[in-house]
Amino acid sequence: MVTIQSQKLIDFVADIFAHAGSSEAEARRIGTYLVTANLTGHDSHGVIRVPVYMRWRNNGNIVPDRTVKLLVDTPSLAVIDGCWGYGQTVGPQAVAIGIEKCKAAGLAAITLRNSGHIGRIGDWAEMAAAEGLISIHFVNAAGSILVAPFGGVDRRLSTAPYCVGIPRAGKSPIVLDFATSLVAEGKVLVASRGGKKLPKGALISPEGELSEDPSQLYGAYEAEGARDHAKGQGAIRAFGDHKGSGLALVCELLGGALSGNGATSSPRKFSNGMFAVYLDPKRVDVDQFFDGEITRYVDYFKASKPIAGQGEVLVPGEPEARTRAERTKNGVPLPDETWAAIIATARDVGIGDERITRAVG
Repeated sequence: MVTIQSQKLIDFVADIFAHAGSSEAEARRIGTYLVTANLTGHDSHGVIRVPVYMRWRNNGNIVPDRTVKLLVDTPSLAVIDGCWGYGQTVGPQAVAIGIEKCKAAGLAAITLRNSGHIGRIGDWAEMAAAEGLISIHFVNAAGSILVAPFGGVDRRLSTAPYCVGIPRAGKSPIVLDFATSLVAEGKVLVASRGGKKLPKGALISPEGELSEDPSQLYGAYEAEGARDHAKGQGAIRAFGDHKGSGLALVCELLGGALSGNGATSSPRKFSNGMFAVYLDPKRVDVDQFFDGEITRYVDYFKASKPIAGQGEVLVPGEPEARTRAERTKNGVPLPDETWAAIIATARDVGIGDERITRAVG
């Protein structure tokens, strides 16, 4: 295990993408968002993605420094094409459009299609919450067939994330952000590179046997080699039985079909699609009741007696905030295999050993 201070890690990841053809601003943005995912404890959406992004970049599946196109533009609605840009570039552009329209109209919606991997969806909910807005996000990943529906063993779904952000005056927002699969694909990737092991029964074989072995998803792989889920025969399971499977279907239909991104089907170029709704609570809360009621109810919620050994009841966003504080202070831990894969990617784009040594500090 190697532990790297977050700013050094941001700088190093930014160097990699700058060497790979991104502008300094975009490279810095990618580094910041990826490391922020690690800081919040979502290692599956953090710097472990660097080799994957670079492979997509080299294959032409991601194009540096793209500007989104508005296909439909009304006072309260936007249909947005990400033009195959990095998600850390086109995602903020799309969300900013939704925020601007919501501030003007009180309620707005956007769809986004043809985006590179847009990372931790909680980032976009936090972006809206910082402007005092509620947001709801339905996301799919066309071409990323990973998840078996409830009652089946064949892959039919992406990990189909769902996210809600609720701002609170003077406090961190409530951010509910999860894949509708039992685990995100990135967590299988983390486990395959020596990180946290998968929960029991997270994967399912073609014969219907439950498994925690990443090779079910990726097939045989070398320790520092690429991971290709197209080579695996098994699938990730949907969380919550029929409930998670049903929510995943809705994410595919709204984030994929409605957005024009395409619901997940036969192998194709990877792209994230999103349908997001933005609401200004100040336009609804005419009695100024909302924020005080959030405080009252969250306190009531958290006052539930915890299960033995649990410590305390937490609300969505609290684990991330605590992990962010701890890792900001003490550094971001990375499994040796993950760091080795990032180093190999850095060398591939021309970064020398002296720079790599400085990144570790």
